[in-house]
Amino acid sequence: MEYQDPIKEALRYVANAEEVIQKAMYDPDTKSYMDSKYVKTAGDILWKGCLIALDAVLHVRKGRGRPSIEKYREVAGKRDRKLLQYLNNGYETLHLYMGYDGSKQKKVSDAGFEVARDIINHCAKLMPRTLHAAG
Repeated sequence: MEYQDPIKEALRYVANAEEVIQKAMYDPDTKSYMDSKYVKTAGDILWKGCLIALDAVLHVRKGRGRPSIEKYREVAGKRDRKLLQYLNNGYETLHLYMGYDGSKQKKVSDAGFEVARDIINHCAKLMPRTLHAAG
């Protein structure tokens, strides 16, 4: 099933990541998750959701191959400086700290969910109204 509205699709990824992170078993004493596998999975899902929103605004997936983070940064920097900052925060927190490192600290995951929503919401503001309203 393919969604017409990339923002709704990106938010669906956030909802899926919320379900996954629950499986990581949070320990309130250490303020950490017990299983990094689920943190990594949630981070990957969040990052992919952000890429859906970013692609709808930045259009970097033209041509062959997948674009690098440098290409996203280049295009975002030309389009909107705030989006560039969100992109950098998202890449660091979602892709590296959560997805790659599997940081078990709840603070990191909480920040990841927040930056994912920031990216998606900012992309929604930058999208042409006709595209976003049609979804």
